Amino acid sequence: MSESKKKEREKNGGDCREEEREKLRREAEEKEDAKLEEYGQMTLNGSAGKRNIYLLSIIGEVEGHENLPGTSKATKYDHVLPKLAQLEDDSQVDGLLVLLNTSGGDVDAGLAIAEMIASLSMPTVSLVLGGSHSIGVPLAVSADYSFIVPTGTMMIHPVRMTGMVIGTERTYEYFEMIQERILNFVAGHARIAHDQLKRLMHSTEMLTRDLGTVLVGEEAVKQGLIDEVGGIREALGRLYDMVDGKKK
Repeated sequence: MSESKKKEREKNGGDCREEEREKLRREAEEKEDAKLEEYGQMTLNGSAGKRNIYLLSIIGEVEGHENLPGTSKATKYDHVLPKLAQLEDDSQVDGLLVLLNTSGGDVDAGLAIAEMIASLSMPTVSLVLGGSHSIGVPLAVSADYSFIVPTGTMMIHPVRMTGMVIGTERTYEYFEMIQERILNFVAGHARIAHDQLKRLMHSTEMLTRDLGTVLVGEEAVKQGLIDEVGGIREALGRLYDMVDGKKK
């Protein structure tokens, strides 16, 4: 084979390999875009290639065993739980950033996600944007370190039930048991005492037509629910430090 033909074949082979790499890159980007659009999840790996951070968004209402209307923004726990298990099993993921803007939702589903986040071996940071109400409170405190933006809100109130409720003593005992699960989890993962949290939950001073308390930004920090006021810069910076510290 002549030298010119060899060079031409090598050039064609190089072009094919370059086209294949470009095709794979586009497919990876399309998968990331689809994952972000469908689940509010993506991987952040732009920190000079030093850290691989997974981003999880918990928005709208936390959906439980029953599907919400198609017009409602929802976080599906049956999507989130397998993903968290996958992250724990993935040695390439260094940390988890949880963004929260939720009105609450199903208690069992929310606590299941919160317990999964709290049990991860990788560093985790949460950031409350807009609001993290009701079952969103355990979700916010489930991370190793938590932030809230200055205008972010957290609503603490008793457990609410919809539909027909049987008015017996055992029904109210069941409600109390559910509330204790929430109180114990939050008090165990934040700097607020169980009794203080319960007082905020049953307060009659703020909400004229309901029980509970709304805490805004710095107030959530002062009460011991959230660790610090900050935004995405502070949250990512803290997570980077935690990841780097673990690697060392």
